[in-house]
Amino acid sequence: MLLGRILDADGVHWVDGEGSLVEDPFTALAAGRTPAVIGGRLEGEQLAATSPTVIVGIAQNGPAHHSPVQAWLKSPRTVIASGAEVVLRRDAGAAVAEGEICVVIGRDTEGLTAENAHEYVLGVTAVNDLSSPDRAELDPRNFESKSGVGYTPLGVWIDTDAGIDDVSLTVDVDGVRVAETGSGDLPMTIRRCLAYVASWTRLGAGDLVMTGAPHSQAPVIPGQTVTIRVAGVELVTPLV
Repeated sequence: MLLGRILDADGVHWVDGEGSLVEDPFTALAAGRTPAVIGGRLEGEQLAATSPTVIVGIAQNGPAHHSPVQAWLKSPRTVIASGAEVVLRRDAGAAVAEGEICVVIGRDTEGLTAENAHEYVLGVTAVNDLSSPDRAELDPRNFESKSGVGYTPLGVWIDTDAGIDDVSLTVDVDGVRVAETGSGDLPMTIRRCLAYVASWTRLGAGDLVMTGAPHSQAPVIPGQTVTIRVAGVELVTPLV
């Protein structure tokens, strides 16, 4: 099932992939059911898949890394929806797009383990963890280098059927495929990433965990368009 959010004159509403109004999916997950369709099609502005309170990034989770996996925080105010333009920073060196599988947490993660992690997940979406890696020497916590305005483009859909064990990921730049990978190429599985984070902090409904970039980084410049596909979700980001 695809779930997304629509903004109209009456506020923000959850819809399915056909645009029909559905009940709050977090309430449905807590009750152990699929969100029910409760109305007809809605028209309005398609928003980013969720409005997180916390965004956790997983670092050192790519094939070239030999150090232990770590977590870091990214500003929730950097989230924008698919289709929105991003003005790349001109004062921070080169820019890099990082296609990642983004997990949307469905409920409070108290009690989450690697074995039951799927029970705490609403679904997955696509995220572009835009970065300014030249700043890393002065910014070891990745906060400045990854928190430029609009530097977290997020898909407008959540794929609730994709699971967390075998999720595909592709990255195209100006229509040219630069990465074709997936969760199987992550040294630490998504389950273990979620358990690692949950072992020392609690996340809640709508929070995001970006699980790392396995072979899915690409240098980018103004004028290019990045397209990231995760499971059934496409994320398009024009760069200016």
